[in-house]
Parts: sequence; C-alpha cells; structure tokens
Amino acid sequence: MDAWVWWLVAAVGLGIPLVLTAMPEFGMFAVGAVAAAVVAGLGGGLVAQVVVFAVVSTALVLVVRPMARGSQRQRPEHRTGVEALRGRQAVVLERVDGNGGRIKLAGEVWSARALDAGASFEPGQQVDVVEIDGATAVVM
Repeated sequence: MDAWVWWLVAAVGLGIPLVLTAMPEFGMFAVGAVAAAVVAGLGGGLVAQVVVFAVVSTALVLVVRPMARGSQRQRPEHRTGVEALRGRQAVVLERVDGNGGRIKLAGEVWSARALDAGASFEPGQQVDVVEIDGATAVVM
C-alpha cells in the first residue's frame, strides 16, 4: 500500500476523535496528515512527509487555536431569567421602602424593597433594580 493511503487512513483516524470529543486539535492533526498524504502522493520521502505533518499540525495548533479561544471570549453575554432583570428600570406602583412595596418590572408586578432601609420611593417614580432576592426586587 502506498504511503499516501496510510496518511489518509491516519487523517480519518484522527477525524473520529474530533467528532466524538469535539476537540479541534484532532482536526488540526488530521489536516496535517492530509498535507503529508499530498507530499507522499507527489513523491516526497518519508522524512519530508513527517516534517510536513509536524509543521502543518503545529502551525495550525499555534495559530488557529488562540484565534478560536479569542472569539469565544468576545461573545456577548446573554442574560436570562432574574439575571436579565438586574439593572433594569421599574415604576413604583405602591410606596417602596425598606419593608416592602410594589413595582412594575418588565410588564409584571413585583414585590420590592429599597436597598437602603431608610430610603422610600413614591408611586410613579422610576427605580433601578439592583438585584432579585427570591421573589422580591431590591431597588434604589
């Protein structure tokens, strides 16, 4: 069997763990094996094939992997549930103080209390939601 066939078998063999584990490094090694198969198909010796495999695989790991990790860090944060309510504004429906009250937040009526126990907010005022404590919005 020709050497290029063995390199293609190796590429497929490296592609299997890529699919099973979702580790992109296996794909980079598979591309290196395909490059070595091309060198073997063009008549390159075993040393040239191994060098091409090593250089292509290493280059892909060193260049593509940091780029992929950087793009993962730049994703915008998508908050859901009570996390999405933090920082939003609400309208006071019933007087809110350190003991309680009611606000309209995101179209729903919520129980609320003031962050500062001495503060109070009158109906119609805009307040900012600092956190959600159980089913109570803490506002300021």
